[in-house]
Parts: sequence; C-alpha cells; structure tokens
Amino acid sequence: MKQFDVPVIYRSPLISAIKKKRKQDDKMKKDFAPTLLDFGPVQFYLARHFGFCYGVENAIEIAFRTIEENPGKRIFLLSEMIHNPQVNEDLQQRGVQFLQDTYGKEIISLDEITGDDIVLIPAFGTTLNMEEKLRVKGIAVEKYNTTCPFVEKVWNRSEQIAQKGYSIVIHGKPKHEETRATFSHSSSNAPSVIVNDMAETIELGKYITGEKNADEFYSAFKGRYSDEFDITKDLQRFGVVNQTTQLASDTQAISDYLRQLIMSYYQLNETSISERFADTRDTLCYATNDNQTAVNGMLETEADLAIVVGGYNSSNTTHLVELCEKVLPTYFINDEDKILSADEILHFDYHHKQELHSASFLPNKEPVKILMTSGASCPDALVEGVIRKIADFYGMANKVDQLAEQMM
Repeated sequence: MKQFDVPVIYRSPLISAIKKKRKQDDKMKKDFAPTLLDFGPVQFYLARHFGFCYGVENAIEIAFRTIEENPGKRIFLLSEMIHNPQVNEDLQQRGVQFLQDTYGKEIISLDEITGDDIVLIPAFGTTLNMEEKLRVKGIAVEKYNTTCPFVEKVWNRSEQIAQKGYSIVIHGKPKHEETRATFSHSSSNAPSVIVNDMAETIELGKYITGEKNADEFYSAFKGRYSDEFDITKDLQRFGVVNQTTQLASDTQAISDYLRQLIMSYYQLNETSISERFADTRDTLCYATNDNQTAVNGMLETEADLAIVVGGYNSSNTTHLVELCEKVLPTYFINDEDKILSADEILHFDYHHKQELHSASFLPNKEPVKILMTSGASCPDALVEGVIRKIADFYGMANKVDQLAEQMM
C-alpha cells in the first residue's frame, strides 16, 4: 500500500514500531488480538488496528503539500479536513480558512472566493452542486480534491447499480458531510433515500410492502429522499450502500434485513433475488471494518477500562466507543490533556453530546489493565501521549522510550 508523507508531529516512534512489527508478524491480518504494553503496575492493550487510515493520510498529505507549494495564496477548506481537532487547528494555524462548518453552514461566503484561490475538498467529499459552484468561479476542483478513495468507491458502485435500474438506499447519518455527498452523487443517477439505523430501516420496509400508507413516507423521511422519489415504485428494485464510517455490522444487518424482506415479499429465492436486490457488500471500507473487528478482538481480553482517543464529532471513533462501552467502563477523550490527574478525567458522552467529569477512573489496584484504540482520523502521537501520561502516574514514563527502542 502507498506510503504517505505525513507531518512528523502526528507520528509516534512507539506506535510506528508496534504497527510495523504486527504487520510483519501477521501479513494476512488474521490475528486480531491486542498488543500488550506491560509497564508493571499498569498494562495497556492496544487494538490490532487503529489510527490514521489510507484516506486520512492521503488527505493530510495533499493538504500540507498544497500549503507548502503555494506560499502567499489564499487556501480554503470546504469544511473540516477530517474529524480531528488537532489536525484542523494545525491547518488553520498555517493560514487555511474554513468555508463551512461540518453541517454545511456557511462561515465564509462563496462570493469572496475567486479563481485565484485554492479550495480543498475534504476527505468526506462534497456535493455535485458545490463542485459546480466552485467550477463556475474558476476553482480547479479536481486538483485539490482529497476525497477518500473508498468514499469514491461507494459513489462509483452506486452509479454502476443505477445503470442497471436499481434505486439506492444509503445507510448513513443524514447530516454528516460524507452522507450528504454520497446522497448527492447517488441521487444524480437513481432515486435515493437515506436511513439512519435499523429502526428507520424497518419503517422503510413497511412502506415497501404497503403495510404503511405511502403518503406518510414523505413526512417521515422528509429531506432524505431524492426529487420526485416515488415510494410506491422506486424501491421495487434497489441496493444498499453506506457512509463508510458507520458500523460495518450495522450496514450488513440493514442490508440483510432488506434483502430478506424483498425475498419474502416477492417470493424470491437465492437465484432470483438479484432481480430485485443488488449485491453491494464490496463497498464496506476496509479500514472501518478492520478497526471495528480489532476492537471486538481486543474486548476478549479482561480489563478494567477502555480509552478511545479521537475527535468528538468523528463518526468512526464514536462507533468504536459504542462497541467498548457495551463491555466495560469506557472513556472517550480527544487528547492527553483530558486526563487531569491519576484520579480525574474529562471525557465525552456522545449520547448527550456533552463532556463529563469523572473521578476515580483508574481503579486502586495493580496491575491496572487498560484497553486502548483510536479513530481513523486520530494521530498516533495522541495515543502515545495518553500512554505516556498514564504511565507517568505509576513512575513508568521512562519505560515508554525504552520500549520503543526495543521494538525498533
């Protein structure tokens, strides 16, 4: 796989050495057991896969190279490059300005943009409408496009099945940048609708089978279906694609549910199901799937708590937290500064969108066993920072460097 030129400030000698060794020992990626970092009184179990994915590293490389190669030019980002506050702050400190927030709300008017400016498309991609607006202004959209290749793969797959007469059901968070972009691309080729979760999928199924009145669909799914969408006919033949940072198991469950519904409703078998339902399993992002599978593997290890590091508005990170908190106390933090002391921690409650203060998060025992992972947009340096800070509470900070040297 391609190696990217990512700023050294995001790298970690310790984590890099661990990942390199795991890759050498498990080239087929079949071992999802965590890596043990044993510091005596405190032990860390790192997930097999975590941190920057291909799409994130690609976006960061393009963004920083663009800044370096264009001194004196105004450089804008459509919205956050990725959902990580440190990376976005670093870009802003280097003069990059954001045109929109993560929900598409305007921060700087497009009227201020000229053909002499540079506008970076974030890793989530953008809508066809926004691309056209930028082109009209003379912006070279393709030249500074950091859209993740795996997001583009979903778009391409949507177009392929649309050409075969299938409509599109998108599993995603309706307000997320990537889902908005995917909806724009898919709806340009076929009737499209967004479902957020299984509960909404079950409701959608009731409209497909006629169990619910078709007229109710348009209010229940307002703002989430394409122009002129006809619920009475547009889901007689369709496929399911996803926002790549959703739980892969959730997307698969939604796809399986709708597939079974279609088989039952139209009395189809495995041979004839393709007449009504497109096979889109190849659109699931490898990194999202690997990180989630690695967390499931990590959770087989008995531990006292889990720490997940990443941006609070990061969808893929939130899903890792979701997996961990089903099993043990889990603390979602965006950097080491959230650990106030050996007793106190600030952590994010994604259910209620608020930061909480907790005491006695480290149990009074030895060894303390901590499971750790991070989101696909989280720099490894932040993970090392958390390890180093907690190890220091036990007088083991110097062992972090020693361990890195040993592994390298």
